[in-house]
Amino acid sequence: MTEHSLVSPGTRARIKTLAVPLALAAGRLGLTPNALTVVGFAGVCVSAAFAATGQWVAAGVVSLLFAAFDMLDGALARATGRVSRFGAFLDSTLDRAGEGVLYAGVIAGTAATASVLPGLAALAMIAAFLVSYTRARAEGLGFGGDVGVAPRAERVVIMGVGLIATGITGGVIQRVGASAPGGSPGPGGLILDSGGQPWLAATLSILFILSAITVLQRIWHVRAQARGAKE
Repeated sequence: MTEHSLVSPGTRARIKTLAVPLALAAGRLGLTPNALTVVGFAGVCVSAAFAATGQWVAAGVVSLLFAAFDMLDGALARATGRVSRFGAFLDSTLDRAGEGVLYAGVIAGTAATASVLPGLAALAMIAAFLVSYTRARAEGLGFGGDVGVAPRAERVVIMGVGLIATGITGGVIQRVGASAPGGSPGPGGLILDSGGQPWLAATLSILFILSAITVLQRIWHVRAQARGAKE
């Protein structure tokens, strides 16, 4: 269980308990834990496609909806005694792939804005990957690495809420001829709509900062364990 995260261990436990009936219902429909993992990844790909075309509310809603499959696959595996090392491997692999695909969608959806948004998305993606890498590398060396303020679940929620807020407040890009008060002509015949841009910039900045802090926390945690092992 992740230590020092934004969500308390008690809240995490309650969420996992609530996920069990839903997971068992999915199992009765014939879905296996690995199938739920794949469905969740497919849903994130759909969310990324929405982001790439500037449909921010849809991207946020779909990403949050299918993030639930990240809980259901594990809950179903534990409840039915189908926990496997391959399942854990598949889950982690598709989690990383899904996060990367969603960031790629955001980068594609903001590429024509002539703003800092694509760069912020790239930085947030790199930091997120480092969060996962530091844990995997630590555990591969025999250390505990599951610490930090922003593990994947928290990042998914922040991204989803941020995308929805971006869309509700006006989005980032509107085509020429659409109503964009205060907008300015952009490259390729686009009009930049500043309505949702600050929300997306804030979301990506928060994700980068929290991920960077988490990486540092994990490095420090491993360093403390390494020092303790020598004593």
